Amino acid sequence: MNVEDILARKSSNEVRSIGSERSVEEAVAELVQHNIGSLSVMEGGRPVGIITERDILRACASENRPLADTRVEERMTRNVITGSANDKVSDVMGWMTEMRIRHLPVLEQDQLAGMVSIGDIVKRRVHEYETEQ
Repeated sequence: MNVEDILARKSSNEVRSIGSERSVEEAVAELVQHNIGSLSVMEGGRPVGIITERDILRACASENRPLADTRVEERMTRNVITGSANDKVSDVMGWMTEMRIRHLPVLEQDQLAGMVSIGDIVKRRVHEYETEQ
């Protein structure tokens, strides 16, 4: 099974994003509104990073200023691990475990095509297991 199979079965393949110049407070509002754990950070229509719940917790622990005064680009992860639709799910699961990441942006020709979470992978694996029984 490939990442493409997971993306095809997701109820929504819309990837939420935010601009790097926006505030971390705005990022928090987006995460809460959409009940998600990460936002792709975009500049000029291209992904340049990711901001996750973990990045925001680090900002809360280390900043002496309000999140409204902290820009996303200051707290986002820039060197993002990405995948492609053709990647094997077993490989992706290994990368996510080894690198301790919970969200994997999926790129197609340098464009954001989707986002796979560790929850998506677990859900798919459970479905496979139940189908085999």
